[in-house]
Amino acid sequence: MDRWPRLAVIAVFFVHGFLFASWTAHIPQLKQHLGLSDGRLGLALLGAPIGSVLAMVVAARILPRVGSGPMVRLALLGYCVSGPFIGLTGSFGTFFIAFLLWGFFQGMLDVSMNTQAIAVERFSGRVLMPGFHGSWSSGALVGAVIGASAVGLGVSLSEQLLVLAVPCLLVVGWLTTRMIPDRRPADDREPSVGARDGRHGVLQRELIVLGCIVFADMLCEGAAADWAAVYLHNSMHTTPLVAGLGFALYALAMLAVRLSGNRLFTRFAARRVLPLLAAVATLGFAGGLLIDRPVSVLVGFALLGAGLGSVVPMTLRAAGAVDNVDTGRAVASVAGCGWAGYVVGPVVIGALASATTLHTALFLIPVLTATVAVGTGRRRMRRSARPAGAGRVVRALATDSFGVHPDGPCTAIEPFCPAPTSTSTSTSTATGAGAGASDTDLVEW
Repeated sequence: MDRWPRLAVIAVFFVHGFLFASWTAHIPQLKQHLGLSDGRLGLALLGAPIGSVLAMVVAARILPRVGSGPMVRLALLGYCVSGPFIGLTGSFGTFFIAFLLWGFFQGMLDVSMNTQAIAVERFSGRVLMPGFHGSWSSGALVGAVIGASAVGLGVSLSEQLLVLAVPCLLVVGWLTTRMIPDRRPADDREPSVGARDGRHGVLQRELIVLGCIVFADMLCEGAAADWAAVYLHNSMHTTPLVAGLGFALYALAMLAVRLSGNRLFTRFAARRVLPLLAAVATLGFAGGLLIDRPVSVLVGFALLGAGLGSVVPMTLRAAGAVDNVDTGRAVASVAGCGWAGYVVGPVVIGALASATTLHTALFLIPVLTATVAVGTGRRRMRRSARPAGAGRVVRALATDSFGVHPDGPCTAIEPFCPAPTSTSTSTSTATGAGAGASDTDLVEW
């Protein structure tokens, strides 16, 4: 029953990463074409992240009214159409505006596709978010290879993005017509405990904590993306090829963890798995910096990618289950914190490096991953009481947070509760109104 909606989400995630990664190989040529210095290039490249943050603000207001399916189609159209204009710019100002517009639609698509992913996961009654984000990582990997090949063949950025956008828009656009409606707070027939107590909206404690976790995670990702090659090449004096392996190993390790995440988080409690993975990232990256050899640093970046690979998908999954707030608004708020971290990360590392050394500045990353380990391991969400048959698509027998427990249902709601196993979904309904639903809906982390 969930095959077509699931394929649609997988395809959209793939295209999102595919198109964006395909342009990165053109950055050196674009820099030369526009005559930008390193500093001005850095400022110009802030356009897309800033546009994405702006998109989060807009999406938080529009998405609850429109729904994730129509928003995905609108954002996908804007994303595919606006991309080729980047290569047609001839100055810093026009590039920044074009890149900001592309980033805006990228951010819109990011929020809406994650909101739809949560709806599909609820509908299917299985853990799917890590796999969806694994599709994004797969698309980014394929896009990077195609972009590098296009540069080698002398294909311009505009030509490349136009050629790639046409099949993406036609095929994936058609698949998005199979997407399903979102669950809305209005579907619940009675106010929850949180609503009666006045705890609601995007400023409630649960979303603030989740936003902080994603902020720390994406700050690390932004720092790794921008500073891995710089540190390996300039500070450790490796060849450009070896320097490029730093972020490549980070991305490949993240891809591997995400593709195995559906089974991993179905079998084990995420409140235990995520802190363990974040601890691996903390010890691995800190150890690589302390040993301070090219091989150790490369291993450190790989362990960093493995340790952080599941944080964003599982945290957005948890945000979508927070009570008293629309799923799209919750996802937009938490994702906005992540994009803010991605923008701030390289700047903070650069400022610390200027005050000390880049080697010292990079120790901020294991500090933040340790914070992620603590946040994902200790955070609990409140219970949302519901009458039988009221409003929720997925009703799970769960456990100490992210995983399935053989001893019965959770006694407290935690941000990383699992989706139900096949044996526990027999009383679930795809419409949220069937008989046999449990008296309490479990927030999923």
